[in-house]
Amino acid sequence: MAKVEIYTSPFCPYCWRAKRLLADKGVAFEEIDLWREPERRAEMIARAQGRTTVPQIFIDGRAIGGSDELFALERAGELDRLLAGGTS
Repeated sequence: MAKVEIYTSPFCPYCWRAKRLLADKGVAFEEIDLWREPERRAEMIARAQGRTTVPQIFIDGRAIGGSDELFALERAGELDRLLAGGTS
């Protein structure tokens, strides 16, 4: 199974939506809550190639984007392959 990391904030509905999709798929993920760890925001921005919004999702270190991009991968049938450790 791929390593999944998601940068979030507690009042973000898009974060909730992305986490729900991952949980529904039975995917374990590391959540980095920027409200609790604000010093990690710069890390997220650097890893996400300048994107500043949450969620920012990474699968095996690859920047996926946010909730919309995660759901686009799901609709395209690509998410399960990435989560299984495949590449695109």
